[in-house]
Amino acid sequence: MSDLTSGGMQLIARADAFAEKAHTGQKRKYTGEDYIVHPRAVAEIVKTAAYWSSTMVAAALLHDVIEDCGVTREQLKDQFGFVIADLVFWLSNVSKPGDGNRAKRKAMDAAHLSQAPAAAQTIKVADLIHNTESIIAHDPDFTKVYLPEKMALLRVMTDADQRLWERAVLMIIQPEISDAVES
Repeated sequence: MSDLTSGGMQLIARADAFAEKAHTGQKRKYTGEDYIVHPRAVAEIVKTAAYWSSTMVAAALLHDVIEDCGVTREQLKDQFGFVIADLVFWLSNVSKPGDGNRAKRKAMDAAHLSQAPAAAQTIKVADLIHNTESIIAHDPDFTKVYLPEKMALLRVMTDADQRLWERAVLMIIQPEISDAVES
């Protein structure tokens, strides 16, 4: 179910233009595509959730701008309002490289997301789905580290859309099943 009114479509278009400009010059790690391909794919996945809104789609488009582009939460609030700025905040990692080893940083980020509202958790699951597809396809060595981290993250995101959550879990456990069958 959606709220795709003309106002909702305008919001999504504004968020898309903002994200495209913010990510100008950035490329996807494995494919070399313009980075905006990723937020747009995440937004499309969000639209497959049982309950989604134009606000969620806009936040999905903007989900990496704080973390990767130097955009502030305040700038997002000025441009898109508190709700979208808050969702993007929840979707941004809180850990920094100086916070310890990878396991400690991922635990900090998981604790943060465990407190996030359902809409943010749903967007994060959509993000995880798109990233997992890319990592499994292009980086089998990193996949061995990545998949257990993402399974731990899914375990704490209990308010996300159930269908998307199950889709993400299946993506993560499927390689483990394949490995077990081959052994």
